[in-house]
Amino acid sequence: MASGPRAVYLARLQTLRGEIARLSRDEARYAAARLVTAGVAALVLWLALGAGRLSAWWLVLPGAVFLALVVGHDRAIRRRDAAARAVAFYERGLARVEDRWMGTGDTGERFLDPEHLYAADLDVFGRGSLFELLSVVRTEAGEETLAGWLTRPAPPGAIDERQRAVEELRPRLDLREDLASAGTDVRAQVKTPALVAWATAPAALRGGWPRVVAPVLAALTVGAGIWWMSTGDGAAFLLGGLAAEMAFSGLFRRRVRRVVHAAGEPARELTVLAAALARVEQEPFAAPRLVALRDGLATGGIAASAAVARLQRLVAWHDWQHNQFFAPLAALLLWSTQIAWAIEAWRREHGEHVAAWTRSLGEIEALASLACYAYEHPDQPFADVLEPGAPGTFDAEDLAHPLLPRATAVPNSLRLEARREDEGAPEGRVSAPALCIVSGSNMSGKSTLLRAVGLNAVLALAGAPVRARRLRLSPLAVGGTIRIQDSLHAGRSRFFAEIVRLRCIVDQLDGPLPVMFLLDELLFGTNSHDRAVGAEYVLATLASRGGIGLVTTHDLAVTAIADRLGRAAANVHFEDRLDEGTLTFDYVMRPGPVRRGNAIALMRAVGLHMTTDEEPQHERT
Repeated sequence: MASGPRAVYLARLQTLRGEIARLSRDEARYAAARLVTAGVAALVLWLALGAGRLSAWWLVLPGAVFLALVVGHDRAIRRRDAAARAVAFYERGLARVEDRWMGTGDTGERFLDPEHLYAADLDVFGRGSLFELLSVVRTEAGEETLAGWLTRPAPPGAIDERQRAVEELRPRLDLREDLASAGTDVRAQVKTPALVAWATAPAALRGGWPRVVAPVLAALTVGAGIWWMSTGDGAAFLLGGLAAEMAFSGLFRRRVRRVVHAAGEPARELTVLAAALARVEQEPFAAPRLVALRDGLATGGIAASAAVARLQRLVAWHDWQHNQFFAPLAALLLWSTQIAWAIEAWRREHGEHVAAWTRSLGEIEALASLACYAYEHPDQPFADVLEPGAPGTFDAEDLAHPLLPRATAVPNSLRLEARREDEGAPEGRVSAPALCIVSGSNMSGKSTLLRAVGLNAVLALAGAPVRARRLRLSPLAVGGTIRIQDSLHAGRSRFFAEIVRLRCIVDQLDGPLPVMFLLDELLFGTNSHDRAVGAEYVLATLASRGGIGLVTTHDLAVTAIADRLGRAAANVHFEDRLDEGTLTFDYVMRPGPVRRGNAIALMRAVGLHMTTDEEPQHERT
């Protein structure tokens, strides 16, 4: 029996592709049968009306068969399309498992705020981003929920709830498949803000008396018509009823038309969501958060999917009046008027709950995304998140970058702890440094370490598993300067953009959470003297006020800051090795500062050969 996500996905793909092939054959047979049935119906029509050899009643048989074929054909098409969506779900899952997922999913770039303190620095959004790796959501609400979780740390209580929900959802592959294949292209067809705006808009039709008068007036008019047709009497009553109906409908005609026309698109959008809503409503849950979300899909004892089905029926009934045979009866029944009042009653009863339905479904989709990641990475544990008020802590064993392929991601262990207030001077002894200054040559892995730490913190604080053997951390406010760039449009240099970001990170020290800072090439855009002085001030400020983090540098003067900060800081580095003119890296973090660089070797590697006189003296010693 298949075991492991890759084997399970391959087995399900094989089954689904066979199902699609069978349904495609069925669809072709239905199409051919419909064509033959239409031909038979035409022949029967000619024999009945043209040649007079058959009764017209014989048309009932091919008509009934044709109707049954239409229903069966439509069912086959819908099942085939659902299977195709399930195939796409598993193909993308297989790509993730095989580390070839980049570019296969939604990048979430629309959620990227350039001013966010870490989203761009840590590749939270964009091609090859954390959002693309995690997301299997199909609704706008689901995307917004997942994006929010990746850009805002959750309170510890919420993290625990999400972890329990994700653990319960982890093995429920059938649920994720059903959510992925339900409906059509939900994201393209459901515009959540417009849907909620329609559902909660002020009523266009007010007052209860018209809803009572309309059916009574219609019943009296129809009764008068039946009486007149049966006895020949009561024409005056019939004409009076018709006149009353015309006056009544005229009183509300414009508002009725506006109501029924406005309901068409929302009803269609809600119908697209109905299959997913119905699937969630019937799922047995035990985790408290999942139970609360599922129960939130019912209002007044009526399930959301049932309420949506009712609105769908109202809109479909309204469309009946466009049938030329039903139109006269619809006029007698005040059909549009009664439907419009029923739609307004639906909005009064359920309109304020539409936003909650979409939010609940979106949160379940976001939890299902984290559960999918957990299922596909069974070796990755949940982080141990400390209680609020704990000093800034990040304690990881064998932590690796979650966006890198398993074959190339090198794990490293790291422990950071904020200085305690009672330790006084920077030389006060702590169990672990508050910050590490990471030095090393170009391409040795410094920036990758920063992103690995930051992304795993983001995963942990969202309630997802982390790529580490073990991770223990406090709730943290993360800030980074890894992708700071200049802006010609805004007239800002890289240095100015960096110090503005640093100010924002320092300002977070006054917030409720300890700060984790991830600073790449700190103050790179200024001279070496100002860099050393400024870097020491920034790092001393961050460490003395409870911050923890990492700072990378090529400048050995910056590494000397660790000695002046005492036990609050430590130097670590990455090494490289030059073998026969080729630089190699092992990406293993080691204690202490780096003692040599590789810039000259890299220049030589690309053909920039220096003479002995041109080579800097410090590179030859």
